[in-house]
Amino acid sequence: MSNIRNIGIITAGGDCGGLNGIVSAAGQYAEKNGIAAYVIPNGYSGLYNLVDIEKLSRLTTERIEEINCTRAGSEAGHSRVKISKIKDADKYNRISEGLKKFNIDGLVIAGGDDTGSVVVDLYKHGFPVVHAPKTMDLDLQTYSVGGDSTINRIAKLSEDLKTTGRTHNRIIVMEVFGRYAGHTAFRGGIASDADCILIPEIAVDFDIVYRHIKDTLFRRILSSDVYKGTYTMVIAEGITDKDGNLYSEGNKVDAFGHVKLSGAAKHTKSMIEDMMKDDPEVKEFMKKAHMYIEGIFETPEVRDINPSHIVRCGESTALDVNFGKEAGIGAVALLMKGIYGVTFANLTYDGQIQYMLTEEAIKQRHVNLCQVAYHENLGICFGRKSVKYEPIVKEITSFNDRMF
Repeated sequence: MSNIRNIGIITAGGDCGGLNGIVSAAGQYAEKNGIAAYVIPNGYSGLYNLVDIEKLSRLTTERIEEINCTRAGSEAGHSRVKISKIKDADKYNRISEGLKKFNIDGLVIAGGDDTGSVVVDLYKHGFPVVHAPKTMDLDLQTYSVGGDSTINRIAKLSEDLKTTGRTHNRIIVMEVFGRYAGHTAFRGGIASDADCILIPEIAVDFDIVYRHIKDTLFRRILSSDVYKGTYTMVIAEGITDKDGNLYSEGNKVDAFGHVKLSGAAKHTKSMIEDMMKDDPEVKEFMKKAHMYIEGIFETPEVRDINPSHIVRCGESTALDVNFGKEAGIGAVALLMKGIYGVTFANLTYDGQIQYMLTEEAIKQRHVNLCQVAYHENLGICFGRKSVKYEPIVKEITSFNDRMF
């Protein structure tokens, strides 16, 4: 057992659902065990500037009761800062002095792969840290706070957009976060019965996408008694074409050196519009659907939608609040056990706290293409030639894993 008396709680990277569960539970569990828990505000920028902060907020019972765990975002605040890139040769000593100033013996840090990489860096520089997994992208090896909340938001938005889509016979292309892993687009699209889901794991063949759009949209509109139908697409920001090209506007990079991805939906919209303009069958379809007006309405409308941060704000799902609280408790328990440089992974059915080395936990996990084939056989287009799913069955005697 370690002699932990005071801990600091940090949330960093992007905001999402479930984070307040981590902050609240870590504070509560620490207090119950005679440990003072303090919020280090504004992520790693707050940690770097800790030495200059006059007073930290202690998570007393009364202060914790002010935290609404059902709300997304973080009471502790965030920033996107990579400690190793700070142009200060004395930065680690500065952080150490800040921790000494407030007698902080250990840190609970919630974040994704970028935040986790800083956890690894801090641990290698001798800081006692435990990582609580957080990323709406769901691309860590563990389940991560924020994933379920975001998937639910994506599914609801995609489903809601069908009303305007059907009213105008539009093709709706909704772009969502995900960077190089398509978990949120994949799960959110499936939950909303999207017609097409494009993810980074599969290079997009737009000829296949276009054929699927024509077959599906034309059938719906022409079989409707009021000539109404829509086609919905949920696509990840990190999709690539057959040549492996990403879609990025401006090629700007963030604090961790990642290209800021944006433009996948606009590019997809442009591709579809160009293909329809060059397709003589579209004109005939528009006439059959009694929509055609020369020079005004010659092809179905395509609308690109980018809800951006709407998918990571607002409310947290119960799943994320539960997991967040488990991660908060687990992280403090690991600190108390003197186990540092690790990521909370899971609370098992029989109450075991599972963890793994943070440098292993933050290795990127992609959508399993076997699962894609599973849903592909239901008629969803994934921008490739459909792969037949061959069922593999196996009997198990117990189950103790999470959905994602």
